Amino acid sequence: MKRESTRIRELLTSEKIGEQFTVMGWVRTKRDSKGGFSFIEINDGSCMSSLQIIADNDLSNYEKDVTKLQTGCSIGVTGTLAASQGKGQKVELQAKEIQVLGWSDPEVYPLQKKRHSFEFLRTIAHLRPRTNTFGAVARVRNSMSFAIHNFFQERGFLYVHTPIITGSDCEGAGEMFRVTTLDLNDVPRKEGQVDFEKDFFGGQANLTVSGQLEGEIYALAMGDVYTFGPTFRAENSNTSRHLAEFWMIEPEMAFCDLEGNISLAVAFLKYIFRWVLDRCEEDMQFFNRFIDKSIIKNLEDIISQDFEVMTYTEALKIFSQSGKNFEYPVEWGSDLQSEHERYLCEEVMGRPVVLTDYPQDIKPFYMKRNSDGKTVHWREPARG
Repeated sequence: MKRESTRIRELLTSEKIGEQFTVMGWVRTKRDSKGGFSFIEINDGSCMSSLQIIADNDLSNYEKDVTKLQTGCSIGVTGTLAASQGKGQKVELQAKEIQVLGWSDPEVYPLQKKRHSFEFLRTIAHLRPRTNTFGAVARVRNSMSFAIHNFFQERGFLYVHTPIITGSDCEGAGEMFRVTTLDLNDVPRKEGQVDFEKDFFGGQANLTVSGQLEGEIYALAMGDVYTFGPTFRAENSNTSRHLAEFWMIEPEMAFCDLEGNISLAVAFLKYIFRWVLDRCEEDMQFFNRFIDKSIIKNLEDIISQDFEVMTYTEALKIFSQSGKNFEYPVEWGSDLQSEHERYLCEEVMGRPVVLTDYPQDIKPFYMKRNSDGKTVHWREPARG
């Protein structure tokens, strides 16, 4: 069997009935018919849907191989694309040749055609990408990554690669993971302190918390640039808003004011959400059904709505007049928590909010100070 194959996603929307194709994937289910043939569902990860294979008992290895197929087996199938008579599918592949590329022992293969808890899937990290949830996440992340580059490239931005190992802590954005080649069982010391001059870089080095400083340098030579890469925060905080490792997008623009910055950020969010809804429809429908029943509506609302823009001080006035008892009381000069942002977006405005002019004491040193001497020209999207 030749290794060239067609992805299942392409076949499921193909109009090339009667033509021959080869597919390769993993068996989801198999059912043997009393009529002397088998129905095999295989998936190759290109989409959530599987392709139905019709295997007749006149195949040379039907008894030897096909009847013994189990969930998890990897196979290659060459056959003729035909219109399907079954419900829920437009096409099927009528097999002319089936080759078993890898067997699966049903006694030990842990994935079955049923819902598995996330706790269970953590114990089989090597197989969980085969599940609907993790497959959908991977496809959506892939599509979003492509869209991120598309968005900035269409607008003339230059993609710059900033260091992952660095001696800079940027703006003190978070605790850092240290990188060292020193022998931790025999750390060299000088005057009672760790002698980092003996380390690989001749000084302290860490995993980056942000590529912002390098991005700003490039912006002052290249105009509009962006970084998109991994960043690391050694903050031992187990919340939905703290991760040890994540990918961050950081655009930097020369000759741009706050209004231009806000305009770009709003356009970026709408572009990415529209892209994903249009190109990952099946995966997003799955999330909407099993993960968050309002996710599609929320994204459509963000795309269709204008964003509210207000100052930090105006937001504080809303909080003080709300009569609401927040878990974290807020006063002028303090940073906002998730509960404040959600209240502002969901209960007061009913749409996304951009906050500007934060107190200078809670923002980095390089922010442009306003004429009031207390706030800086800064914008931050409140999250709904």
